[in-house]
Amino acid sequence: MQLGLVAIIIVSLGVFSRLIPHAPNIAAIGALMLFGGVYLPKKIFWLPILALLISDYFIGFYGTDMFYVYGSYLLVGLIGLWLRVHKKPLIVLGSAIFSSVLFFAVTNFGVWAPPNKWYPHTLDGLIQSYTMALPFFRNSLVGDLSYTILLFGGYEILLKLSKRFIPQRLFQLLY
Repeated sequence: MQLGLVAIIIVSLGVFSRLIPHAPNIAAIGALMLFGGVYLPKKIFWLPILALLISDYFIGFYGTDMFYVYGSYLLVGLIGLWLRVHKKPLIVLGSAIFSSVLFFAVTNFGVWAPPNKWYPHTLDGLIQSYTMALPFFRNSLVGDLSYTILLFGGYEILLKLSKRFIPQRLFQLLY
């Protein structure tokens, strides 16, 4: 598929998944970052971050902890680059779970870290930050796994179907 079309689809899906009404923390960005790392050219694996920027423009940028959000998603994209050469279904699912845990750990550290004043800057405050975030983690995990299965599974199915039903010469032009 032509890169421009793939880029538009990825960014649109990311924006749409954040702007439509949804349960807290269920969005496609984490899965899109993994997907981008695997299927986009290495130089633009970060492309789903554009979806985050565009949707944050409408939702609102809400503080210094946003750096932790964007940074953790870039780390998820790097996991996707690693996944490019380890692309087996169970490894993809394991990477999605690891990415959810990584996002949880990094972003909730960011909520606790100075200059934020949500929690005391003590070990107890850090533990409280992680404890209060557990309900959101469940949703993130469900969302990341669901979107990962849909994206990776859907893409592989479409690829196999297109190889089967599109003449080889046309297939080479599209891909």
